[in-house]
Amino acid sequence: MRVVIADDDDDIRALLEIAVRRQGFDVVAGVADGSLAWAAIQEHRPDLVVLDLTMPGMSGLEVCRRTRSDPELRGTRLVLLTAAADTAAFERGLEAGADEYLTKPFTLPALAQVMVPGGAAG
Repeated sequence: MRVVIADDDDDIRALLEIAVRRQGFDVVAGVADGSLAWAAIQEHRPDLVVLDLTMPGMSGLEVCRRTRSDPELRGTRLVLLTAAADTAAFERGLEAGADEYLTKPFTLPALAQVMVPGGAAG
């Protein structure tokens, strides 16, 4: 499984990359802003994208919307990762096309569960 990770926090991005690799997935790009995330998605056509909600360049919501509007990316799984734990933020994420919404701080088992449909990670 090819994965793109986008988070503007270097430490969180590094932790995500380690967690994804431990699940046996291939991190094809780890980027710090939404514009770079969108470029990486277009280039690599990943199976999974883990996106921070608030990033420079383009928000995670906008990256979700663009991904969902591209017919060639319909099967891409989108996981939003954010500190915004309120109901409105959750609903905006789902409306933008996210498959899952995980709040920070997160646990590695919780991340593993949302990486694949049905929570049957690795």
